[in-house]
Amino acid sequence: MEARHLLLAEDDDMLAQLLHFKLAKEGFAVHHCSDGKQVKEQLAQQVPDIIVTDIMMPYFSGIELVDHVRNHMGLSLPIIIISAAGNEVNVLNAFDLGANDFVAKPFSPSELLVRIAKELKKV
Repeated sequence: MEARHLLLAEDDDMLAQLLHFKLAKEGFAVHHCSDGKQVKEQLAQQVPDIIVTDIMMPYFSGIELVDHVRNHMGLSLPIIIISAAGNEVNVLNAFDLGANDFVAKPFSPSELLVRIAKELKKV
């Protein structure tokens, strides 16, 4: 079976490395981007099976990413938001724009894996 492609948009290098390791160990082909410019470049090259994105990133926020994927690219792939900025306004805005799930930092990588698996089963 071919690996599922996951776009990880996270500007915290330590968290990104941890998640990359855990996700790759589970069989995902992980494409990590540390800012919004890299995210747009990666999306132009390859559409992933799922996106996991932080809200607060340089150049292009996770909220803007959800809007871009849903309204400009017209894609319905699953998007999971991870963020320490888990205030109600951010969460509701993310869901209004089409995010599938929201995970507040700090979180367990195992919990994130369960949520990713759940979203991919819906596709």
